[in-house]
Amino acid sequence: MIPRYSRPEMTAIWAPENKFRIWFEIEAHACDAQAELGIIPKEAAQAVWERGAFEVDRIDEIERETKHDVIAFLTNLAEHIGEDARFVHQGMTSSDVLDTCLSVQLVQATDILLADLDRVLAALKERAYEFKDTPTMGRSHGIHAEPTTFGLKLASHYAEFDRNRDRLQQARGEISTCAISGAVGTFANIDPAVEEHVARKLGLIAEPVSTQIIPRDRHAMFFSVLGVIASSVERLATEIRHLQRTEVREAEEFFSSGQKGSSAMPHKRNPVLTENLTGLARIVRSAVVPALENVALWHERDISHSSVERMIAPDATVTLDFALSRLAAVVENLLVYPEIQKKNLVQLGGLIFSQRVLLALTQAGLSREDSYRIVQRNAMKVWEDGADFFTELKNDSDVTASIDGDALKDLFDMSYHTKNVALIFRRVFGT
Repeated sequence: MIPRYSRPEMTAIWAPENKFRIWFEIEAHACDAQAELGIIPKEAAQAVWERGAFEVDRIDEIERETKHDVIAFLTNLAEHIGEDARFVHQGMTSSDVLDTCLSVQLVQATDILLADLDRVLAALKERAYEFKDTPTMGRSHGIHAEPTTFGLKLASHYAEFDRNRDRLQQARGEISTCAISGAVGTFANIDPAVEEHVARKLGLIAEPVSTQIIPRDRHAMFFSVLGVIASSVERLATEIRHLQRTEVREAEEFFSSGQKGSSAMPHKRNPVLTENLTGLARIVRSAVVPALENVALWHERDISHSSVERMIAPDATVTLDFALSRLAAVVENLLVYPEIQKKNLVQLGGLIFSQRVLLALTQAGLSREDSYRIVQRNAMKVWEDGADFFTELKNDSDVTASIDGDALKDLFDMSYHTKNVALIFRRVFGT
């Protein structure tokens, strides 16, 4: 995490103060449950809440000696609580604290990411309706294909991010588990009721079976979803980058007053935000493979996953939060040029209507092979000689033998290609 690509609300989740506060709440709630069961004095549980405190610097100091972060935390906690601290962490193991805390932090992070997605979705929906009926060039392999609308382009991205929101909501459920089951997860030294109580207090559910740790397939699924969302960010960013190219220039990032595009060339307006988003997406996706590799741990636990998660959990969530916020701003402020889009639609002299001519010839009785050959030979004249497609077809006796002039002209109607846009919008956005 570096400040340049971090936002304070998400960064705060991974700050030591928040982590140790969650550790304290886990221990204190566990003491309450133990007291209700009569395992520890109720006065001791009350003392934990009343006198419990910690200092990050002191914990770090103790850890330098103990080489164990949870023990360092408990030692610092005991310095404040006093004699009743002997009842803290009864029957628990370090993973009970670490894994349950990570679940809480991932849930906190997910709630921010869900809000980020809501902003992206709102921006995409607003701009999609703004350009719902604005015809633009659809491309395949980067080459002009057939007309679509700019609103339909944005609706496609909206639908994808809407699916991503559902995936993230499901991932939130996957990761919302609590494990307070003790060494090797058997509850030998702690009552399962303690886990149920702590889970309820923290807004989690009890892990059905924890081997001493929460199973890492849950985390693998979570980070995989973040990777998918990052790929969706990159897909939209890449679309904008291509549309901003000088030869296309159908849309571009907002360029503010005083902004500079190049240290050498004052005329430059570069797609720096979407290029940045492409790079940030790579960082988020880089967390996926380590998360998958964390699933296969030794027996009931090892700590090979620990160092990985201490890095990827903050980095992936902080980076994706920043990326989604930046993407929303890009969409909200995107400059769109319908006149240039219209100009690009006619750039190839009508070739974009070739399929309609092909189908019309087959409907008139020609074989598909003959129809394709006739249309293609006329199309190649446009590619190679700069001819006008309609004119070439009108002068081709093989075409006019099957399609009269008025019918041929009708095949070049732009609205034919956008007649189902309203239907698609209803599918995407509802009624």
